[in-house]
Amino acid sequence: MNILGRFLRKKAFPLDRHPCFSEAAHSRYGRVHLPVARGCNIGCKYCLRSLNLTEDRPGVSERIISPAEALEKVSEARRKYCITVAGIAGPGESLANAETFETFRLIEKHHPDLIKCLSTNGLLLSDKIALLKELRVGTITVTVNTLDAAIGAEIYGFVNFNGKTYKGEEGAALLIERQKDGVGKAVKAGFTVKINTVLIPEVNKSQVFAIAREYSALGAHIMNIIPLIPVSQMKERKPPTCGELQEARSACEPYINQFRKCRQCRADACGIPGLEEKKPAGSPEYFHA
Repeated sequence: MNILGRFLRKKAFPLDRHPCFSEAAHSRYGRVHLPVARGCNIGCKYCLRSLNLTEDRPGVSERIISPAEALEKVSEARRKYCITVAGIAGPGESLANAETFETFRLIEKHHPDLIKCLSTNGLLLSDKIALLKELRVGTITVTVNTLDAAIGAEIYGFVNFNGKTYKGEEGAALLIERQKDGVGKAVKAGFTVKINTVLIPEVNKSQVFAIAREYSALGAHIMNIIPLIPVSQMKERKPPTCGELQEARSACEPYINQFRKCRQCRADACGIPGLEEKKPAGSPEYFHA
């Protein structure tokens, strides 16, 4: 284990070494995203998962890899970059795929000094707290786009939970309540939580402030308001302007710290954010599994 590794092992989940939770760390330390999570349990209307080398956005990776391949990717990344974080951010829902937990087991065994991080829609978070604690996951990002079920029905096409599919306001209400419950339990269990909110001006602009206030009260550490990328069922929607983003962040900052350097990374991103190697072009392949 190198010097940096021993330092990270000694300190518990140092956020000053996490480029997605600390702006100071953003251009200094690297992360490796491991695309092991294929399936998803909700249908976000702004999401279009894809296997390709051309698109630079969430929900995209070159391919889905196995936990064993993920371990190899971590080892290779550490040889090339100053990697401090191993994360799972899809391209599907991290907590809905057994491969996520097997990958974290392997990382804990072979790279115990790394911060383990995951992104989730929060639907299953409250059910997985004990397992994530056992695997020594340190940081969790939960994407929360509304507190209002009517608005949620405009954002989510369906929610699959316990073998049943919920749609419209019923599905949105279920997701909203389970997100709040999951974040509250995660904070009490000692996880550091970031809230991601996709700003869709024509849909949820009025919700952003309420999300900041609600999740600050629940104990979330930081909020990351990111612009809509117009794809899938929201390809005709307008993304927010820089001014709208700034306005939203400024309104929320009195309640919760704002992260302003997010690059909306691919599910297989690797390296120091903004300094990754460019990949060769390839043809997109979209999937819905």
